[in-house]
Amino acid sequence: MELSGGFGSASLQVEVPQSGHHKELISCQAACPVHTDARGYVRAIAGGDFERAYLIARGPNPFASICGRICGAPCELSCRRGKIPRTDDDGSFVAFDRPIAIRALKRFVCESYGAEARPAAEILAALSNHLPGVAADAEEMASLLHAAVQGTFGPARGERVAVIGSGPAGLSAAHDLALLGFKPVVFELEPVAAGMLAVGVPQYRLPPELIRREVAVIEALGVEIRCNTRVGRDVSFQSLREGFSAVIVAVGAKRPRALGFMGEQGPGVYGGVDFLRAVALGESLGLGSDVVVIGGGNVAYDVARTVVRQAAYDAARTAARLAGTRRVRLVSLETLEEMPADTAEIVEGDEEGIERVSGWGPVAIQRGDKGNVVALEIKHCLRVYDEQRRFAPQFDEARQQALECDTVLIAAGQAPDLSFLEQGGADVEQFRPGWPKVDSTTFMTTAKGVFVAGDLAHGPRLLIDAVASGKKAARSVYQYVTGRALHPETLMSFVRLDRYRRERGYERIRRVELPALAAEERLKDPKAQVERCLEEEAAMREASRCLDCGVTPVFDGSRCILCGGCADVCPTLCLKIVPLSSLGQNGDLGELVRSQLGEGADWENNSAILKDEDRCIRCALCVDRCPADAIAMERVSFQTEWRMT
Repeated sequence: MELSGGFGSASLQVEVPQSGHHKELISCQAACPVHTDARGYVRAIAGGDFERAYLIARGPNPFASICGRICGAPCELSCRRGKIPRTDDDGSFVAFDRPIAIRALKRFVCESYGAEARPAAEILAALSNHLPGVAADAEEMASLLHAAVQGTFGPARGERVAVIGSGPAGLSAAHDLALLGFKPVVFELEPVAAGMLAVGVPQYRLPPELIRREVAVIEALGVEIRCNTRVGRDVSFQSLREGFSAVIVAVGAKRPRALGFMGEQGPGVYGGVDFLRAVALGESLGLGSDVVVIGGGNVAYDVARTVVRQAAYDAARTAARLAGTRRVRLVSLETLEEMPADTAEIVEGDEEGIERVSGWGPVAIQRGDKGNVVALEIKHCLRVYDEQRRFAPQFDEARQQALECDTVLIAAGQAPDLSFLEQGGADVEQFRPGWPKVDSTTFMTTAKGVFVAGDLAHGPRLLIDAVASGKKAARSVYQYVTGRALHPETLMSFVRLDRYRRERGYERIRRVELPALAAEERLKDPKAQVERCLEEEAAMREASRCLDCGVTPVFDGSRCILCGGCADVCPTLCLKIVPLSSLGQNGDLGELVRSQLGEGADWENNSAILKDEDRCIRCALCVDRCPADAIAMERVSFQTEWRMT
C-alpha cells in the first residue's frame, strides 16, 4: 500500500492521497494562477525542443513574453526542487536546494519564438496549428478552436463587449473574449496600451517595444483598443452599458494612496506611480537633487532605481528632468529582513547607490518659506505587524529625526479610481470607496452585466493573477451573454515508462546564476536591460535540473516482497516501509486499509510504503533495485476538453 507522508527524526505524518492529487504533484503548474504547464516547457527546453516549449508557455498566457521578464513566479516558490535537502558527505543536512529558474527559462524560449522574435500572424498560426506533442490544456487557443469544430463549444455571435482598462487583466479578458466569439473593445485613458505595464514598469525591466509586440498579437485576434479615451470624460459609463452586451471594468489600482501625514499635499511631493508614468511618457515632474522615496516594496524600488538612472544619464540626450541629482534614499517601515521587495531588487538597488533607511515611518514634511520641501521627519518603527501578521505598526515617538531633502516620492500603495461610475453606475455597490462588491465566483458586480477583473476583483496581486482574473471574467461574460456555461473537462491519462532515464548528474547541478548587467553599465542608459537572457547551453543545463514531477514511482503491493531494497537505495530517503500498526486504524487511513484489505485486515503483519513527495527526485533507482518488478515509473498527463452546459 502506497501512502504519502513527511517524515523526519521527530515525527511521522501520513496523508491518504485524495482524488485529484496527481495534479497537485506538479506543484509549479498548480501554483500558477493560469495553470501554465511549467514542467512541460522546462522539460521541452531540456530536450532542445524550444518552439514546443514556447507554445506550451504561451497557450494559457497572452503575456508569456512579458511574464518571462517580470512575473513574480509563484511557480518557482512552489517548485519541488527547492524542497530537496542537500547534505554533506557524512549525510548531515546543509541546506535545501534552490528551485528551477522557471521565469528565466520562459524568457529564453520567448526571445527566440515569442512576440519579440516573430510577427503576430506567425505566432497565431503556430498556436492554432496544435503541433504534435503539445497537450491541449497547454495550448488553450487550439483547444477552443477544436472544440468549436467538434461542436462541444459554441462561440458567441459577435456580440460587442466593452473592457475599461488595457492592463494585463483587461487585455487578457479581451484576448479570451475574442477567442470565445465576441468583439471586444478596450478603452484606455493613456496614449499607449497595456496600462501599468507600459507606464508603471521601468524600461530597464521591460522594453516598450516588447509590450507593443505582445499587444499586437492580441489585436490580431480582432481586439480593438481605443487609447486616449477616458471613460467619464470622452465616453460615459452609461453609454457603454447601453451600447455593449456586457462591460468589464479592469482599471487597476493606479491612484497613489495618500498616507495622511502633515505636509503631504503640496509642491515637491509626488506619487511614485505618477513619477513612473511621467518618465515613461516623457513628461516632467520637476524633481530636485535630493530625493526620498517612501515605501519598501517592488514599486518603491522601481521608483528609486528610475530616479538614479534619470540622474545618471546625460540630460542633453534624453531630456531628463533630473540633472544634478546626487542622492536617493528609500525610507521603509520594514527592516531589511521584513521588506516585501524582492531580494534581487534590494541587492541591485544597493549596487546602484540607493541608500536604505529601514525601520522608519514618515511623520511630517518640513517646508521652507516658499512652500518648498526641505526635510522629511521620520520616527522609528518598533514593529510593522501584530501577532496575527496584520498590518499594525507601532512607533517609538521619542525617537525621531529629519532627513534633509527637496523631493519626496510616495510609493506605499495604490487605490483605484472609479469616479466614472457617477455616470450610469449608481447600482454598482461599493463596500468601501473605490472597491466594488463582487461575486467571487463570477466577478459580476451588483449591477447587471457589469464585471470586474484584476485589482478590483481580488486586490493588488501579481501580474499573472491579473491575467487569470481577466480570463475568468471573460468566461463569466460568455455565460451571461449566451446563457451557456463553458466548463473545462479534465481528462487524465497514465503511461508506464519502461525506459525512463534522467540526465547524468542532474541531482547535483546547482541553479544557474542569472546574468545581469554590471552596475556601472546600467546607469549609462536608463533603458539598458539589467537582467540578461540565458544562453542556450545554460538554459538547457538549468532545465535539466527539473524533477519532472509529472513522473512518479508507483508500487504494486501484490508483487512487493518487502525486501526494503527501494528504501535502502533511495538517495534522498524518501521511502519508508512501516507496519500498518504504526499508523493507527482511524480516520481516512483506516478507511483506506479496510477498503483494500477488508474489515479483517491484519494490522500487525501487513505493511505500507510511505513516500515523501517533497523528497522524491524521480531518479528511478528504486525501480532498478526492485527484484520483484513491483515498482514502475509512470507519467500522468492532463488534457482539457471544453464542454457547454
